[in-house]
Amino acid sequence: MEIKDRILQSAKALFMRNGIKSVSMDDIATHLAMSKKTLYKWFENKDQIVHAVMVHFLAHEEADCAGMAAKADNALEELFEMMEWSKQLMTNIHPSIFYDLQKYHPQAWQVWVDHKNQFILEMITDNLRRGISEGLYRADLDIEVLSRLRLAQIELAFNAELYPPRQFDLGRVQSICLEHFMIGSATLRGHKLINEYRQVTEQE
Repeated sequence: MEIKDRILQSAKALFMRNGIKSVSMDDIATHLAMSKKTLYKWFENKDQIVHAVMVHFLAHEEADCAGMAAKADNALEELFEMMEWSKQLMTNIHPSIFYDLQKYHPQAWQVWVDHKNQFILEMITDNLRRGISEGLYRADLDIEVLSRLRLAQIELAFNAELYPPRQFDLGRVQSICLEHFMIGSATLRGHKLINEYRQVTEQE
């Protein structure tokens, strides 16, 4: 298992840096200083590696997100913590990864789709309910509609036609979308708390 984990960590690093399509089995073996024969002993092809990397990556992501939600004092703090976490994560993700997954690795793409439609949607829904109960989000919010709107925003940042990678940093786009979502959902009390976290003063 130690060798398998090393392969997955190495492949993940290469995919994050270069995108998935441009990384070959040769590249992964070279990066590990490993023979291709040894690499193929653990994985029959690149598609298997991509799938395994995705499963491993999302498992860690779920643990990170659940931990942040549990430690946060309120719904808004939870989102600000996730905003900072997301900025760091997006800084290290090649912008073509989602396109590469969808076009060349349908099984791995389906893993992401299931993760998004189940885990992420549940996290968003729970956060909205938490914020309403804490008086930080408006009580009249349509949680079912807004949770899916937020889900679409997350993927929207990866749309290269809308946000060309040469012009827009992924972390920047995700942060702005999340901040806009928070402000639109917040009560007056929540808005004031958002400004405290942002360390800004607005004139009333």
